[in-house]
Amino acid sequence: MHIISIQDITVKYLQHVLLHNLSIIIEDGQHWLITGESGSGKTVLLNVLAGLMKPFTGVIALKEGLGSKNITLVTSRHHFKDKTNTSTNMYYQQRYNSSDSDQALTVAQYLESKQPNNLVSGYWTIEKATDLLSLKPLLSKELIKLSNGETKRLRLAAALLSQPQVLLLDDPLSGLDQQTQLRFNSILGALTNSGITVIMSGSGHEIPDVITHVAVLKAGTIVNSLNANEYSPSDEHLEKDADINALSSLVKEFPLSQHNCIVNMNNVHVKYDEHVILNNINWQVKPGDHWALFGHNGAGKSTLLSLINGDNPQAYANDIVLFDKKRGTGESIWDIKKKTGFVSPELYQYFPTDQTALQVIESGYYDTQGLFRPSTASKRNKAKEWLDALHIEQYSTQLLKHIPASAQRLCLLARALIKMPELLILDEPCQGLDKQQRIHFNQLIDVIMANTCTTLIYVTHYANELPSCVNKVIKLEKGNVVEYIS
Repeated sequence: MHIISIQDITVKYLQHVLLHNLSIIIEDGQHWLITGESGSGKTVLLNVLAGLMKPFTGVIALKEGLGSKNITLVTSRHHFKDKTNTSTNMYYQQRYNSSDSDQALTVAQYLESKQPNNLVSGYWTIEKATDLLSLKPLLSKELIKLSNGETKRLRLAAALLSQPQVLLLDDPLSGLDQQTQLRFNSILGALTNSGITVIMSGSGHEIPDVITHVAVLKAGTIVNSLNANEYSPSDEHLEKDADINALSSLVKEFPLSQHNCIVNMNNVHVKYDEHVILNNINWQVKPGDHWALFGHNGAGKSTLLSLINGDNPQAYANDIVLFDKKRGTGESIWDIKKKTGFVSPELYQYFPTDQTALQVIESGYYDTQGLFRPSTASKRNKAKEWLDALHIEQYSTQLLKHIPASAQRLCLLARALIKMPELLILDEPCQGLDKQQRIHFNQLIDVIMANTCTTLIYVTHYANELPSCVNKVIKLEKGNVVEYIS
């Protein structure tokens, strides 16, 4: 029996064709992975299936009794609101300021708010969802303080409370460590066993056991659909070399370091209430070092980086030296940020999307989340050079919210690089990028590191995703250093 039948649909937005003559049939008992290179239309197709985008031409038919209220989409970006029920005043640094984070809902309050108003009970209750997704220890925790992996689990729990018959998941595996990915496999099994049809997007390099079929998108249409056991990801058309010529004028302007020490931490200890986040961390980072920071979801990596990036006020209660100055002896947050380029999944979640790609990149000069002063010709031209170097020049005049998620992340990478920082912190920078983009980006990083004195801290769950320049390692486990190679 057909659950969903899509025949020859074309989807347009403004003057752009997003999907073209696309057809797919989802049968009862099938669970699909939608894959393809970045910008191929995966997220658009999920939005169409959710009824959030309407086709310009073509036909969509749902099985009898299945309506949009029974189809739930979990997007790659969340839309959390605070206790005043507004989304505009939630900001990235709020997670580290206790008085501000008190304005955020707790996990329990958020789930209560997501329960349907009607009294008809369904299979999925808060008790069942939090048990399956290991959320019970987090019920009193504010949303703003959740790690990337915890946020993903919470949003899935909230989606289950709507009692979906079809669950759409946009790139759910991105940013999860290997242990969490394995647990996600069993979570999906519990969902499908409850009668839910799962349709998810992803890179195609990790396929959960429940997936029965794969659809491959290219340029807005399905070019192949097959059984999951017959599918293997293609490595065709991968970038062989970074365009060094495009980088040459950018890299030669990076400054030499004027400091003896970039980061020095002595017995750094951070806790919230009685919960220890970092336990006696000792770490020294010197100019020109290239570090990998490893750790499972919730190990303390983001908190550690927030102390370096100037976002966490607990830096003042610890013995931390940044750029030769002890925190609390006069150097402002903006002095630190001026020397630091920073990208993270959390910054991506909270970054405003109502400015153009060009404006977003130029805002990196001022460390603001968007450009709020008149553009200058020299800075705008430099932003264009970074757009070219990252192969996203076609999006320069489009609003961030209207371009693919992968291009959004590359814009934030360019924003971090444009001010030629002395320290570059890349927290899972390739999350959401396809394999071609990951290879190209890491080649760019290798070129920059080989031709500058820039210090690098690179966070990833996977050693095989590191640029080849990385030669030092620090690994966290439950807030403790368990590996240190300097």
